[in-house]
Amino acid sequence: MLAQMNTVLGMAPVAFVLLLVVIDPFGLTPMFSALTAGKTTLERRRIATRAIIIAGGVITFFIFGGGWLLDYLGVGMPAFRIAGGVLLFLIAMDLLLVRHSGLSSATERERSEAARRDDIAVFPLAIPMIAGPGTLTTVMLLTHDQGIATNLLILGLSLVVLAITLAMFLFAARVERALGETGINVITRLLGLLLAALAVQFVLDGLSAGLPGLAGR
Repeated sequence: MLAQMNTVLGMAPVAFVLLLVVIDPFGLTPMFSALTAGKTTLERRRIATRAIIIAGGVITFFIFGGGWLLDYLGVGMPAFRIAGGVLLFLIAMDLLLVRHSGLSSATERERSEAARRDDIAVFPLAIPMIAGPGTLTTVMLLTHDQGIATNLLILGLSLVVLAITLAMFLFAARVERALGETGINVITRLLGLLLAALAVQFVLDGLSAGLPGLAGR
């Protein structure tokens, strides 16, 4: 029991960094400011809070139900690790190049549609900007067949990252003034580099599990 607990706690730092990178509150903050331009402080606070709550609910579902979904579809974990690693690597390239594709954020057409909406908390803020494909893939990779203790750990770390994201949304103007566009881009690129390395590791783990003959060579 103690050994299992140590194993779970040992993965916490890597899991936290991974969740921080894929949710990317630093990169989301300028987009939140752009999408909520012209709204009052109270409206921005309500939008940010609602988006975080909805995203948290979606992430929670995938933490506890993602494994069942994979089993129902007949997708093995090695295949999902490889596919997830490739997806996260593509997101890492977006972060390194500081570009906004449909993988790491809302697309230009989605942001244009959001500008005409009265309520943007669900779309595009909660989905796909916060609880996007990278985030949902990550929590499934971290929790599949790992037990309730790991699920609770990933849930707790996800809530911490979401709390950081909410704080940055609420103080978006101050964060942008303090860091500037260059500062935000530097942090985004560093996080992208970390994500690229972790993504490659997921692919290697998937290949090793799916093709055990490769590990022996």
